[in-house]
Amino acid sequence: MSHETTTVEKLRGLPWSYGTNVANTIFSQFTYFGSVFVLFLDHLGLSKTEIGFVLALTPLAALIAPFVAPYTARIGYKRAFVLYYGGRKAVTVLLLLTPVILSAYGGRAAFWFVAGVAALFSLSRAVEETAYYPWMQEFVPNSVRGKYSATSNIFTAFTGFVSVWVAGLVIGSASGLNGFMLLFAAGIVAGFVSVWAATFIPGGAPNPAEASGKRNLWAAVQDPDFRRYLLGLALITLGTVPLASFLPLYLQDLVGLDPSAVVFIQMGTLFGTLASSYLWGWAADRYGSKPVMLTGAAMLVLTPILWWLLPRQMAWSLYPALGMAFVQGMGNLGWGIGAARLLFVTIVPTEKKMDYLALYFFWAGITAGLSQLLGGRILDLTQRIAGQIGPLTLDPYTPIFLVSILMPLGSIFLMRAIRGDSPFSTTQFAGLFLRGNPFLAMGSLVRFHWARDEEGTVAVTERMGTIRSRLAVDELLESLADPRFNVRFEAILAIARMPADARLIAGLVKTLEGKNPALSVLAAWALGRLGDEQGNAALRAALDSSAYRSVQAHSARSLGTLGDRSAVPLLLERLNSEEDEGLQVAYASALGRLGAAEATTPLLQLLERSEDEMTRLEVALALARLVGDERHFIRLLRQLRAEPGTSAAQAVTGFIRHRAGDGSITAEAQASLLASSEAFAQNRMATGTAQLLAGIETLPPLAEPGADDIRRVCIARLAASPEPPLDYLLLLLFVLRAG
Repeated sequence: MSHETTTVEKLRGLPWSYGTNVANTIFSQFTYFGSVFVLFLDHLGLSKTEIGFVLALTPLAALIAPFVAPYTARIGYKRAFVLYYGGRKAVTVLLLLTPVILSAYGGRAAFWFVAGVAALFSLSRAVEETAYYPWMQEFVPNSVRGKYSATSNIFTAFTGFVSVWVAGLVIGSASGLNGFMLLFAAGIVAGFVSVWAATFIPGGAPNPAEASGKRNLWAAVQDPDFRRYLLGLALITLGTVPLASFLPLYLQDLVGLDPSAVVFIQMGTLFGTLASSYLWGWAADRYGSKPVMLTGAAMLVLTPILWWLLPRQMAWSLYPALGMAFVQGMGNLGWGIGAARLLFVTIVPTEKKMDYLALYFFWAGITAGLSQLLGGRILDLTQRIAGQIGPLTLDPYTPIFLVSILMPLGSIFLMRAIRGDSPFSTTQFAGLFLRGNPFLAMGSLVRFHWARDEEGTVAVTERMGTIRSRLAVDELLESLADPRFNVRFEAILAIARMPADARLIAGLVKTLEGKNPALSVLAAWALGRLGDEQGNAALRAALDSSAYRSVQAHSARSLGTLGDRSAVPLLLERLNSEEDEGLQVAYASALGRLGAAEATTPLLQLLERSEDEMTRLEVALALARLVGDERHFIRLLRQLRAEPGTSAAQAVTGFIRHRAGDGSITAEAQASLLASSEAFAQNRMATGTAQLLAGIETLPPLAEPGADDIRRVCIARLAASPEPPLDYLLLLLFVLRAG
C-alpha cells in the first residue's frame, strides 16, 4: 500500500520544486522557449512558415498525452517525469552539432536536423508533462496553490530576467552561430541541475489501480465547465501564441530593433511577471481563480493594441516596447495563475485527474501547435499587405494583431460562465483596486503579517483604515479577532473608516453581541458611522436586550445616524420610561436625528429637568433637528458663545428682514423687535430678551410640526428667568428663523 503524502511533506518539498523551476528557466530561455531560439531559426535562413513548423512541434506532441497517461500512472508520475524530463535535456545536446551539419550539408539539412531534434525533445516533453500535471495537483496543497504559483514565478522571473540579459549580451557580442551554441551548452547544464532537484519533490508514487481502472474520456468531455474551459483556452491560445512567437521578428523587421535589443525586450515581460507575481498569487488564493484569470485575459486584449501602435524605426522605440512587454508579462501571469488554479482546484476532480489532465494537455498542445503553424503561414501569405488607417499601420502582422484582440475577448465571454471558487465576481475584484490606494494597501498587508508585537500590529491596523482599501478586509477581520484588546479596539476604529463591506459589518455585529462592553460600545458607534443599514437589526436587538446601558445608548445613537425610522416607537417608549439621564439623552439624540416630531413634548420635558450644560445643549440640538437644519443651530451656538449680544442682535435683525414682506409682523411688533436688536447690540441681554418676547407675541403659528410647542415653552422659560438661559434663547432664535 503506497504512503499518502502528508501536507507537511508537501510543504517541505516545495523549495525543491522552486529549484527545479529556476534551473529549468535557464534551460528554457537559452534553448527552445525564448527569443534566442526564434532568432537562431531565423539565423539559419528559415522562412516564417518553417519557423512556425519547428515551434509547433513541441505543443503538437501533446497529441500522445491521452495514450501515455495510463503508462505514467502505472510507473508513477514522479518516476515518469524525472525519466523523460532528463531525456529531453539529453536530446537537446544534439543541437550543439548544428554548425557541423550546416557546414557539411547546407541549410536544408540543418533545418531538418533541428526539426528532428525538436521533435524528439517534444515527444519526451509530452510524456513528462502528461505525468507532471497530475503530480503537481498532488504535491501542491490547494490552500497555498496561488502562493506557490506566485513564489515560483518570482524566482523564475528573476532568473529569466538575468538569463535574458546574459543572452542579449552573448548574442550581441558573438558572431555567427557561436553565441547560440554557447547559450545552448549553458542551458543544457542548467537543465540537468533541474532534473536533479526534481528527484527531491515528494509524491507521484505508482498507482496501478488508476492506470488499470476504467477510463471514460468522453465523460470528461461532457463536463460543461471543462468543455468551456478547453474552448476558452483554445481561443486565448490561438490569439496570443502567434503574437508571442513572432513578436521578436516583428520588433526586428518592422520596429527596427537590433537582435540584442529584441532579446532585451523579453526582460520587460519578465519584469512584469516579477512585479506582479505576489499580487496575482495572493489574489487568487484570497479572491478566487476566476476573477484573477479574467482580469489577466482582459490585459491580454490590451497588449496587441499597444504593440500595434508602437512607434517604428525610432531610436527610442526600445523604451515604450519595454513598457508594453511589462504589461504583457503582467497579463500573461494573471491569466496563467488564475487559469491553472481554476483547473486544479475547481474543474478537475481529483479522482479523475489522469483523464482530465491528459485531455487538457492534449488540447493545449493541439491549439498551441496550430496557432504557431497558422501564425507562420499567415505571415508568409500576407507579405504584400501595406497601408495606413489613422494611427494604425497595415502590414503582414495586422491579421495577427486582429486575431490577438478578438480571440481573448471570445475567451473571456466563454470563461465567465464557468463556476468559480469564490463569491467574488470579476467586477468586484477589479473594484478592490479602484477605491483607496492599492499600492499602499499591499504594503500595509505585508507589514501586517510581519508585525511582531502589539504596538506594530496596532500601528499597521490604523494605517489600513486610513488607506480605505477593500484589499485589507481580511486583515482587519483578523485584527478584530486578535486576542489583544488594543488590537481589537484599533481594528474597530479602522473598520469605521472603511467603505461599507458586508463582511466587516458582520464582524462588527459579532463584536456588538459580545460580552466586552467597551468593544461593544465602539462596535455600535462604528456601525452607525459606516452608514449601512445592514447593521440595523443588530442595533435594534442591542437596544432592546443588551445588559449594558452604554451599549444601549450607542445603539440608539447609531440607529438615529442610520435613519432607521422603524426604531422610533421603541425609542419613544424608552424615553418615557427610562430613569437614567444618560440613556434619556441618547434616546433624545436619536429621535432628533430621525425627525420624530411626536417626540417634541418628551424632549422639552427632558430639557426642563436637565441640569448639566452639555446635556441641555444636546437635547436642544435634538429639538432643533425636528424643525430645521442643524448647521444653522451649530453656527448660531458658536456665535452666541463668542459674542452673545452681537449675535442675538444679528439674529433678530435677520428675522425681521425675512418676515417683513409677508405681513405677519405688525408695526408695533416690529418696533419691539428693533428695540430688542438694539438692546442686544448693547449687551443688555435681559432687556433685549423682554423686547423679543413682546415682538413675537402676536406672530401666527409656525408651520413646522412641533415648532410652535418649542416656541411656547421657550417663551415661558425666558419670561420667568431674570437672566435669559443661553439654551432657551438659542433654541427660540433658531425656531423663529426655521419657521
